[in-house]
Amino acid sequence: MSVFEAYSQYYDLLYRDKNYAAEADYVHGLIERERPGSRTLLDLGCGTGRHDFLLAERGYSVTGVDMSADMLKVAGVERSRRLAATPASAPPTFAQGDVRSVRLGQRFDVVVSLFHVMSYQTSNQDLQAAFGTLREHVAPGGLLLFDAWYGPTVLTDRPAVRVKRLSGDGFDVTRVAEPAFHPSENVVDVNYQIMIVDRKSQRTEELRETHRMRYLFVPEVRQMLEQVGLRLERACEFMTDGELSFDTWNALFIARAP
Repeated sequence: MSVFEAYSQYYDLLYRDKNYAAEADYVHGLIERERPGSRTLLDLGCGTGRHDFLLAERGYSVTGVDMSADMLKVAGVERSRRLAATPASAPPTFAQGDVRSVRLGQRFDVVVSLFHVMSYQTSNQDLQAAFGTLREHVAPGGLLLFDAWYGPTVLTDRPAVRVKRLSGDGFDVTRVAEPAFHPSENVVDVNYQIMIVDRKSQRTEELRETHRMRYLFVPEVRQMLEQVGLRLERACEFMTDGELSFDTWNALFIARAP
């Protein structure tokens, strides 16, 4: 079972403060600079499709892939709603699959994987397999964009306990995130305790789950991409294009296919 399946219905509420529109604009701007004329885009680890709908509005033919059937159900409901409202529109299409093994049998001008999907690939074998999936789906000369936790910052400004409280859609949600380090594996276990209160029925539900996250370093990413035939062009801070530093939590890796 995916770690996201237990609370997929609360996922968009938990991340409603995430500026998906600004991120889609940022990705669109990168594509226009790095591979102008791109039309087809694959999003690996698309979740509920929030980035995908926005990128489709910017003119891309978008396919989203996620391993969680529950996440894709949410995306599918939104897709149906948009088609009913505007039948001539071209919203994203979605498919279920694991980023390490999915094969769609087609190639795309751009392949993206956002919101730290690559940091969920915690072993060398898993990360190499995910990079192989990138390689299998990008067209010749195509662009690859993915973000991840940046190792030097994780080790310098170590994650701490965080509490997040939100209300919406008839629910009150409190999430406590408590990290546990495994430095010999370059991994942090983020242990979540999530309390959900249905305001109408006053029913309370508690969820507990662990998200194991790998922090990455530029040299290892470059080497592993080269092993599958991809070239790392540069790495920068996500959303700013700034130089990576000890203050950069979210690193963006920009790669290209030959």
